[in-house]
Amino acid sequence: MSNRLYVGNLPQSFDQKELEGLFAAVGAGVRFKAVLDRETGACRGFGFVNLDDPALAEAVIEQFNGREYGGQSLRVEVSERRESGGRNDRAERNDRRSGPGGGNPAPARRAVDKVVHSDAPNAEAPDPRWANELSKLKSLLANQTSAV
Repeated sequence: MSNRLYVGNLPQSFDQKELEGLFAAVGAGVRFKAVLDRETGACRGFGFVNLDDPALAEAVIEQFNGREYGGQSLRVEVSERRESGGRNDRAERNDRRSGPGGGNPAPARRAVDKVVHSDAPNAEAPDPRWANELSKLKSLLANQTSAV
């Protein structure tokens, strides 16, 4: 099984081949894939590095975390695959589409890997930068489920 790193703060437009080459120069079996918007094809600002050798993960993080690329400082961290909560993806997409206000459903999004922030006290605690938004979403979901 390969190891996976999250690469964030990518510029909207960049040469993917160039960035792939930079990551591949660290060692054999290092591959980069940017996450693109399905409709526009533009970079969504992040991607993932897959590594065959777990020893290379620290080398990639050391070499690229905070490195200037395209006028922005890259953020490279260990990414953990999100575990399934027992529900299937279709049920989760339907829940997201039938939100408050009705109207057009929100576009379905694929599950994204959970990112473990190096500055977080433990991996299960929410990122403090998003704590307010998270609590608002939790209360909105609680209100929505109690209304059903």
